[in-house]
Amino acid sequence: MSWIVARTEPQREQTARRFLELGGFSVYIPVVRERDSRRIVRLRPLFPSYAFVAFQNGRWWDARWCVGVAAVIMSGGEPARLGDHIVDEIRSRERGGAVQLPRRPGLKLGDQVRVVGGVFRDHLGVYAGMKPRQRVEILLQLLGGQQKVMLAQQDIEAVR
Repeated sequence: MSWIVARTEPQREQTARRFLELGGFSVYIPVVRERDSRRIVRLRPLFPSYAFVAFQNGRWWDARWCVGVAAVIMSGGEPARLGDHIVDEIRSRERGGAVQLPRRPGLKLGDQVRVVGGVFRDHLGVYAGMKPRQRVEILLQLLGGQQKVMLAQQDIEAVR
């Protein structure tokens, strides 16, 4: 079996899932657990506004016209296909119904870090958190005060 990817309307992944399943499609929308500042845990899509749809009988156009689906990702005149191994790999990372993402660096808020790459090389800073897409937020002493700077994760190292 192969899969196609449907782009859903913003924040309507579950609506698209419901109507795709009513249309006879198998749908997979991987989710991750997210904790906000108040320690409330909620599930959010790993790939916001996207759903994996099992490709069956060449009926991709039926998926395109389901409620909540904005488009099907295309490659030329037909939908781009994903192999089972990609979806199986994502599913293998699920624990308790949610995908477990790789651990973030062993840094805690307030840890001292050294910048090892980029324009701020050799500056010392304070770790201020992790941002999406493997970006790290640190506080640097610049321009007479502390400034928040976002850097690639590989551009910092912990100072022990």
